Amino acid sequence: MSRRKSAVKRTILADARYDSQTVSKFINVLMTEGKKSTAERIFYGAMDLVEARTSQPGVNVFKQALSNLKPAVEVKSRRVGGATYQVPVEVRPDRRTALAMRWLIGYSRDRNEKSMAEKLAAEVILASKGEGNAIKKKEDTHRMADANKAFAHYRW
Repeated sequence: MSRRKSAVKRTILADARYDSQTVSKFINVLMTEGKKSTAERIFYGAMDLVEARTSQPGVNVFKQALSNLKPAVEVKSRRVGGATYQVPVEVRPDRRTALAMRWLIGYSRDRNEKSMAEKLAAEVILASKGEGNAIKKKEDTHRMADANKAFAHYRW
């Protein structure tokens, strides 16, 4: 445990278009090399594509996708007497959203569409339906925690 002061959580300003802190946080996670305007263009372009393909508000589909991606449990390594156990633990709420955003962006980047906006839109639509690679990652995480339920008493 660190002896220093814990970092203060800064409040993030809501984005201009949807007036949502979640969207603003997602844009910050999507951003690479400090290019926020590029990240905004990618995200808003993806939301326009989502609206065109699903005929629903893009931000609603996005929030549905994020809620589908949030993991409830994960495994953490715990060393007990020379052996390392994968101990299932509940995920804190802020980490849930962070993991969901990270998985959504990571698997969007791995897709084969032409532009990043198209890749992100396709992954958001699939995640909102409960399909896609990001959902598969969440299910794998849950499955791993379920398989290691026997070591739950090592929780700290």
